[in-house]
Amino acid sequence: MSEPKQKGESTKKWVYRSLSRAIMSGRFAPGLPVTISGLSESLGVSTMPVRGALDQLIADGALEYLDNRRVRVPDIGPERFDELIATRIALETVAAERSIHFIDYIRIERLMLLDAMIDQAYQAGDIELGLERNFAFHRCIYEVRPSFVLLPLIESVWLRMGPFMREAVAHLEQSYQVDRHMEAIEAIKRRDAAALRDAITADIQDGAGHVGRQRLLDMANSKIEGPLSPLKRRPPEGGAKPSA
Repeated sequence: MSEPKQKGESTKKWVYRSLSRAIMSGRFAPGLPVTISGLSESLGVSTMPVRGALDQLIADGALEYLDNRRVRVPDIGPERFDELIATRIALETVAAERSIHFIDYIRIERLMLLDAMIDQAYQAGDIELGLERNFAFHRCIYEVRPSFVLLPLIESVWLRMGPFMREAVAHLEQSYQVDRHMEAIEAIKRRDAAALRDAITADIQDGAGHVGRQRLLDMANSKIEGPLSPLKRRPPEGGAKPSA
């Protein structure tokens, strides 16, 4: 689960970054609790930097405490999910439009390579790696234009959606029939901001949006306690029973 530690990086920041990447790539299932001691053992550090990183992730809305020793990824309802999808679209289309004229041919080649690497990861059944590369693809577009606010906001939404993205890409063939990443690349080549906005919007809606809403519908249906009893027909006036 751990990421390579960067030069001069504190243990707390390294733990936070490692846990963030794990959550974003769907390594923690929604609702499944994990223990602080287990995370500490996995990362090879004491519980103190883990608690500090968890406090920050809870403030980010990515995790929630169950008790003094356990945390979990919070599950989300339909309204919150729709809000996250709408927020992703709003932020990422703005970020893409701001960046389009700063993307050179070298970065376009990198985007094409990342798109191919995403396909390779999914074909190999490595969903976590595919998700990491998917976020890397989007980040590759947005980061070319320096942003002190927009990109951190986008990444905070990715952090909240990562666990649900894992389920989305596990059934991607149901909704993702067009390579929206290639549509985005072609739009960038033409410097067509409107087409790029459309491609980013469709990419989010066809992937996490479609399958995530289906998941919420399945969850709602599973809460129904048994089949509904058939409606009884009212006897006609006069007391006679209806014919069979």
